[in-house]
Amino acid sequence: MSAKPWYKKLPFGQSRLGRLIFGLNIVGLLVLVIGALVLNELRQGLITAQKESLTAQALQMSEVIAEAATSGVPEPYLDQHYASQLLARFIPAEQRARLFDEQGNPIVDSALVMDTVEVIELPPAQEAGKAPSKDASAGQAAVRKAAEAELRQEVMMALAGAEVATVRRNDRGVKVVSVSVPLRRVKQVLGVLTIERDDFESIVQAQRLAMLPFILVALGVTLFSSLLLNWLVSRPIQRLSAAADSVRTGQTRAISLPDLEERKDEIGTLARSLESMTDTLWRRMEEIDRFAADVSHEIKNPLTSIRSALETLELVKDDKAKERLLGVVNQDVRRLDRLITDISNASRLDAELSRDTPRPVEVATLLDDIVSLYGQGDRPGEVGVVLVRERTQATVSGREGPLGQVFRNVIDNARSFSPEGGEVRVTLTNGDAALPVLIRFEDDGPGIPEDNLETIFQRFYTSRPKGTSFGRNSGLGLSISRQIVEAHRGRIWAENRTDGEGNVVGARFLIALPTM
Repeated sequence: MSAKPWYKKLPFGQSRLGRLIFGLNIVGLLVLVIGALVLNELRQGLITAQKESLTAQALQMSEVIAEAATSGVPEPYLDQHYASQLLARFIPAEQRARLFDEQGNPIVDSALVMDTVEVIELPPAQEAGKAPSKDASAGQAAVRKAAEAELRQEVMMALAGAEVATVRRNDRGVKVVSVSVPLRRVKQVLGVLTIERDDFESIVQAQRLAMLPFILVALGVTLFSSLLLNWLVSRPIQRLSAAADSVRTGQTRAISLPDLEERKDEIGTLARSLESMTDTLWRRMEEIDRFAADVSHEIKNPLTSIRSALETLELVKDDKAKERLLGVVNQDVRRLDRLITDISNASRLDAELSRDTPRPVEVATLLDDIVSLYGQGDRPGEVGVVLVRERTQATVSGREGPLGQVFRNVIDNARSFSPEGGEVRVTLTNGDAALPVLIRFEDDGPGIPEDNLETIFQRFYTSRPKGTSFGRNSGLGLSISRQIVEAHRGRIWAENRTDGEGNVVGARFLIALPTM
């Protein structure tokens, strides 16, 4: 046997539809995850790159200022005017640089000394005669105060001799990458140079826009998978539901959707199962109709015979003739009783088989019990039953009651055809690989006509040669037996026994059953 592919060992691997659904959802999820990872990595990389760039620029600029704008020996000091000119000359327009003295007080701001105009988006215009909102003013003041506190903390850390690189908000609430480095002359810290860049938000916004294609692709995959699942699952199920309703209302006899039945996934399996189920139900209904007609016909025969005998009985004066007529009535009554009993058993059979859960059944023990019952009731001249064991154990999965009914039906049928004082031999032996348990029932009767070897399993079929008893069988026993055996995934058939010259010397019934 070839090994299963690895994907069929997964929880969804046995289902083609499950694999499709899982795959489509994973694709959409992966698109979003990859996009998010790429965006997050770009964002972090941008922050790191800007910090490194501004740190290098600030260190270089601090060395220039410390070299060119400081003087004094032995106590150096900072030339604020010259430092302002250096900032205006070397700081790019997109950056903002500030100098602080050794106490952390602001000295110069490049935004004030450069010949550039800072563009700030104005707030919405106020209605005429309406004063600015106090809440808005208070909010702006809170933002400026928080920004000054963050900047002050950064400057004080640099005055302590550390190089500080961070992301904070400026006085307008915009995120900036800020770097602060100390200004040193020899070993003395004369102040702090802070350089910040406020185009970080716009770059992040551009990155978010770059994420848009990933989002659109993920959305497209999701929409496509939704439409595909609707086409492959929802619509077929709706069609199956409509077809089932049409069967329920009697508009059609069976579900027939060839395009769905050709599918190789679970929808195709469901469509084929529903069609098979409805076909089986209709066949069962037809069988019930035929069974009702057969029952009516079989019951009318003995009733007609009884009525005719009773009508004739009033006209007959001879005691012997009356005795014969009463015998006919008695025989037909027994036949009616047997018919009603077998009809009741046949009508309850399906329900009993569906209710009863299969259990391990030891066939050898069951046959022992059944054969022993026939032995206890033997009277002189009656047909005996003998059990021959060619195997000592045979366990099948089934229902003990129905299987016992099968064995009794076949034994009773064989006894009814056996001559007086004859014998029915029941042999438990080995079958083939598919049905290992085989039971043979052999009698010494007249055998079965070759044309009737299969017909005898039909309902109400009876064909008895001269010399065999009539009225003891309803014609349902073998039909019931076949139905029970097939419900146990077994097989029952009949054949004739012959001698060395080819003469029929009896009948043989065989029942083959699978083991557990």
